[in-house]
Amino acid sequence: MKAKSINLRRIVALSAMILFGFGARAQEKEATLKSPDGNLEITFRTEIVKPRGNASETSTLKYEVKFGGKPLIAPSAMGLELEGNRVLGADVRIADNIVATEGEDNYRLITGRTGAVNEKYKAVKIEITDRRDNGRKMFIEARAYNDAVAFRYLVPEQRGMTEFRLKSEKTEFRLPMDATVWAQTLPNYRSGYESEFHQMPVSALGNQGGVGSHHLVGLPLLMEMPGTGWLAISEADIEGNPSMYLMNPGAGWTGYRFDAMLAPGRTEPELTTVAPLPHKTAWRVIMAANNPGHFSQANTLTNLNPECRIDDTSWIKAGKSAWDWWNGSLNKEGEKAYTTETMKYYVDFAAESGLEYMTIDAGWNTGDITECREHLNVPEVVAYAKTKGVKVFIWLYSTHVWNQMAEAFPLYEKWGVAGMKIDFVERDDQAAIDWYYRVAELAAKHKLMVDFHGCTKPWGLQRTWPNVVGFEGIIGMEQSKAGRRDSPYNRLVIPFTRMIGGLADYTPGGFENVTEEEFVARMESPMVRGTRAHHLAIYVVYESPFQMVSDWPETYRKEAASFAFIKKVPASWDITKVLNGYPGKYITIARKSGNDWYLGAMTDDARSYEITLDFLEPGNYSAEIYADAPDSGTSPKKINIKTVKVKNGSKFKIDMAKAGGVAVHFKRM
Repeated sequence: MKAKSINLRRIVALSAMILFGFGARAQEKEATLKSPDGNLEITFRTEIVKPRGNASETSTLKYEVKFGGKPLIAPSAMGLELEGNRVLGADVRIADNIVATEGEDNYRLITGRTGAVNEKYKAVKIEITDRRDNGRKMFIEARAYNDAVAFRYLVPEQRGMTEFRLKSEKTEFRLPMDATVWAQTLPNYRSGYESEFHQMPVSALGNQGGVGSHHLVGLPLLMEMPGTGWLAISEADIEGNPSMYLMNPGAGWTGYRFDAMLAPGRTEPELTTVAPLPHKTAWRVIMAANNPGHFSQANTLTNLNPECRIDDTSWIKAGKSAWDWWNGSLNKEGEKAYTTETMKYYVDFAAESGLEYMTIDAGWNTGDITECREHLNVPEVVAYAKTKGVKVFIWLYSTHVWNQMAEAFPLYEKWGVAGMKIDFVERDDQAAIDWYYRVAELAAKHKLMVDFHGCTKPWGLQRTWPNVVGFEGIIGMEQSKAGRRDSPYNRLVIPFTRMIGGLADYTPGGFENVTEEEFVARMESPMVRGTRAHHLAIYVVYESPFQMVSDWPETYRKEAASFAFIKKVPASWDITKVLNGYPGKYITIARKSGNDWYLGAMTDDARSYEITLDFLEPGNYSAEIYADAPDSGTSPKKINIKTVKVKNGSKFKIDMAKAGGVAVHFKRM
């Protein structure tokens, strides 16, 4: 990030003109920060509360957000409950020395939804002083982009406070109406974020014995506010902190609200965060747009994370990977054989298909992750793959990584391993978040990429540590082996919710396409619901720099015409544009790589519409189209493949069967 500080005269002018003033309530002070285009604004204020009886009045810290002049977040409390003290924020004043700046984020992402980022923002730093408790201090740091506002708490070193010991964060997200949410309800603080995003009114999540009663809500949270727009809540730059969840504590008419809930510590569960001073919390991010697809093309989360900490990133490469686990480690003869020779067979398939990677899944080590089992020699597979121009990822159990990464990572570098798929993390308390950062840093030291599985949601870490190329935290295609959770509906909610953070390791590529009625969950030769074109489109719609090609190689060899699209589609992008869509119903995304564009469209029910190809640059393109056949709704493996000539401004008809899709490669001529 390159931030441009304004001179003192400019700061004073901003403070006097737009940032600081007195509100209508007695003794209320407020500071308002507007986005560069003026359409989004966040206001911080102290609000006088006069209790009944003889109790003293208090001055509570609150914030509110407006989008297009309409309330997006109603006045909501802020504060930090520190051990042994009252809530810092419950009775405070805003100091006069408000510092306003303007900045511009200019950076490149090594992998992901975009190549170059250039976005302006406005920022403010506000000093908050407790009116009691020896005048304890904290600062609110806030930024406003054209599509998001964010704030965080900064607690400095000060008299009477030797350490940051946080019991809870008192940030609220109060809504002006009973909005519709797509909420991922989680069982506790120890999950892998593999839960559905449920569509319901906010009030249905209140503490009133309903479906969502007492449930934690994972981030990101998507909301539709009719007449105002769309809203998404997430967090960024979590380093040194636990992960944030949300919970609706209200009921009935008071239930249009969420409270911040931080993952508790494991050794001191009454505390969420223990850290030296000064300390900064994670950014609390509120995104706003007129359509729900915008959040999945926005760069807000990476904008709010620190700059890249790897000097030489030349070894970090996006790509697609052959994978043995989905199909049961079948060898060429179709026999289950988890052996060195079988892994070489997958390497051969990757090489002939132009795939950059091959992933060896669970079972290769003895429990000591520096030792291979007798039947599978990882160094031998890696050496063989090198002769074929293929690199190898290996699966690891997270607990073993906690215990052995200092000795294992240098060994993997010696073996020539390209990266690690680290599974069953299922924690995001402060110690676990610290572990994510330590893994990323040590892996980078040894030129290893990382794909986290059974993990928390992504928060923009890929800007700081671009060797992190994947997060699971998703109901992926693997669920089709066990039940019906990986449904076409679920796949059409993911792009608007989980995809806000990107890096989604969904593990696509299933070619045993069947209808809803034909589907049977099974571990061997697993089926997937949805048409062939629907599953090809996932490779464009889902952003994943480390993308699986999951099915058995012989299946792809038999279905060469369909597989041709997977072979050519990139795993990282220069530009992303979400063209239309609605959660759970349909989506159309166009992405650019080099001179070419790719388009992916997916639907729940049969659907037809026309789009204009105004995202293409001037010139002629050859459009290779992989679309549903007229009878794909009943015969999902059927696909029509054709090539037509198009150009910028051409009209393009999209016809999709039930659970169907379209995948297109626009090749510059």
